[in-house]
Amino acid sequence: MANHSNSMDPLGAPSQFVEVQSLPTWDQPQGDQDGEKGGENHFREEEDNLTNQLNSLTSPFPFRQDINSKIVLFIGDVALLNCTAIVNTSNETLMDKNPVSHIIHRYAGPELRDELLKLKGCRTGDAKMTEGFNLAARFIIHTVGPKYKAKYRTAAESSLYSCYRNVMQLAKEHAMASVGLCVVSTVKRAYPLEDATHIALRTVRRFLENHGENIETVVFAVSDVEEKEEKASLPLLPADIGNDEGEPVVPERQIRIAEKPGNLEDDSGDDSLDSDLGLVGSHAFARMEGDVDKQRKLILQGQLSEAAQQKQHQRNYNRWLCRARAEDLSDIAALKALYQTGVDMCGRTVMVVVGRNIPVTVIDMEKALLYFIHVMDHITVKEYVMVYFHTLTGEHNHLDTDFLKKLYDIVDAKFKKNLRAFYFVHPTFRSKVSTWFFTTFSVSGLKEKVHHIENLQQLFTCILPEQIDIPPFVLEYDTRVNSPYYTAHSSGL
Repeated sequence: MANHSNSMDPLGAPSQFVEVQSLPTWDQPQGDQDGEKGGENHFREEEDNLTNQLNSLTSPFPFRQDINSKIVLFIGDVALLNCTAIVNTSNETLMDKNPVSHIIHRYAGPELRDELLKLKGCRTGDAKMTEGFNLAARFIIHTVGPKYKAKYRTAAESSLYSCYRNVMQLAKEHAMASVGLCVVSTVKRAYPLEDATHIALRTVRRFLENHGENIETVVFAVSDVEEKEEKASLPLLPADIGNDEGEPVVPERQIRIAEKPGNLEDDSGDDSLDSDLGLVGSHAFARMEGDVDKQRKLILQGQLSEAAQQKQHQRNYNRWLCRARAEDLSDIAALKALYQTGVDMCGRTVMVVVGRNIPVTVIDMEKALLYFIHVMDHITVKEYVMVYFHTLTGEHNHLDTDFLKKLYDIVDAKFKKNLRAFYFVHPTFRSKVSTWFFTTFSVSGLKEKVHHIENLQQLFTCILPEQIDIPPFVLEYDTRVNSPYYTAHSSGL
């Protein structure tokens, strides 16, 4: 299984890298040796006995040929895999020295370290991507596994799930054909190997079930492998196998969103709604607006409980999210109007919006909304802040109030709950008035989070300069407009 490919590099020397296409997948036999045939009947009898003992058990992970044909178990270094991307496990600084990262850096070359410095770290459970440099893999996905402590087990499970989920999400977003996974949580982080293995396998399995139609190969690169048949492994599964995405289930969180006791809601339409999540048509605005109108009518009539309203809203948002993940949004991404940068003084993720880069009168605003949801969905699971540069915007850059209201109504509750601050940089008098009206009469709970920032020096009291990528034209404008102010104050005038 760990044999290296005999392919040659351009100079004719044997390559140390391994072609993933040459490795046997999970559904392929590893090869029968002549010496094994003598014991074939014995092994068959054992298998029959095992089947008879366990035939009453039903696996939550039933055999699927299409998924098994995508999975490879590889005993060797992940850095040697020739696939679209490999995974590097690291710490929050992305400079961890562990056996996996050491060999990746050795093969990738010194350019990798320079590139990682530009990323300014990575939060536990998140994933960031760089080029592969001298590796055979085109990309490296860097992720940070949790430090394990028994009393914080639930948090560690959720973080480790997020690592694998975010890695797979990046692979899907960038249309990667193959990805090589290392063991994310290293010995240094003390995560129990058996538990970590289960989370890794179930998360990848669920992702391939639900979202992996275009991913051709997933390679688990390990140092040692124990193979078990599905039925033999069935009694060994833990009680908690996660939800339908493989995410750990926390009962306390479920209680907060459960229906009120004794309140019977009509869920007859649940199946048809859930099965329709991936089938949103090209006129999503019209479809969503229809659902919103129906909701409001039921609310006015007192026929829809608060919990049912939340449930309906979640379905609506999931439709948007499914479409956002399926749609080609490369033209919106090319505008560079929304991007993630570093962290603020409190360690919260900073998202930047560049107003001048949004040609409102030209682009498809529905696609812009989809792109916003697509980028922000995984950011908003934790606390975050937004910086909006209003610098040098014109009439053709100003977002319509109705659009902003629609966006606010559509997004998931976590967007609003986890937004800790909205920094409005270089506002005009008109924009201040518009913001006041919008936060006063159109949306609730946002006004106290909006902070008007007149110059970059004010912004730097909240976010260090090295933690935010500022467009050059913003820097030039701020220097031109505010430099006399800085000069006068520095001179004591």
